[in-house]
Amino acid sequence: MEGTVTISLKDFDELRHSQEKVHAAKKQTIEAAKELGVFLTFLGGRGTGMEPLIVEFNRQSKTARIVADENSRYRIELLDLE
Repeated sequence: MEGTVTISLKDFDELRHSQEKVHAAKKQTIEAAKELGVFLTFLGGRGTGMEPLIVEFNRQSKTARIVADENSRYRIELLDLE
């Protein structure tokens, strides 16, 4: 599709900076997922019986999955964050 659009300079400037804002939000989301993974590992180490809860979360979630490694450390995988 080809064409032209007329927008104000203010709107154009906001559009140019929106990519930076999206990148910062993505970075913050990834960092929050890592921190929550550490918290889940802490809870799992206390013998709270989290496995059924994690299975149910993974069944319902469309954007993230909780996985455990061989050392019973949990991490959150973000599925649609590209």
